[in-house]
Amino acid sequence: MARSHNVWREGIIAGVIGATALAVWFFIVDLIAGHPLYTPTILGQALFSVLGSTAGDPQLVHIAAYTAIHYLAFIVLGVLASVVVHRSEQQPSILALFLIAFVILEMGFYGYTAILSATGVLPGELAWYQVAVGNLLAAVAGGTYLYKLHPSLGRNFTRALADEPGGSVG
Repeated sequence: MARSHNVWREGIIAGVIGATALAVWFFIVDLIAGHPLYTPTILGQALFSVLGSTAGDPQLVHIAAYTAIHYLAFIVLGVLASVVVHRSEQQPSILALFLIAFVILEMGFYGYTAILSATGVLPGELAWYQVAVGNLLAAVAGGTYLYKLHPSLGRNFTRALADEPGGSVG
């Protein structure tokens, strides 16, 4: 029986897979550094500092708030990626645009992380290269899920980069 493709379901699952990959990466990085859950704690504190004072808030509140925002953001990105993958069935060139936008956003994010670390807003232990590796792992994990559901994605991506006209093959 053929499985129907659902943009929302696929996007949510891809987002959860990506968010989990990134969370596991930073858990391992924090564990090796000797302070588990350090990254979600400081990012949660940063989130609360934007919303108000962090004084008196327990560490678990910071971790839970950051984790919720983290998963929500990845679900939004997963749904966006799913929409692009589905759209690429008719218009492969959208994949080239998505790749360019992804690279630009990632580079901007790494630069922003480097600036925040250099100015002391984020502690030096959270380096841009750790974020880069984590984001790469998340993108590969979520992207692999979508690729397995859409085997023509590889051909469409090749067509998009080669600027070949036409829709999906196969």
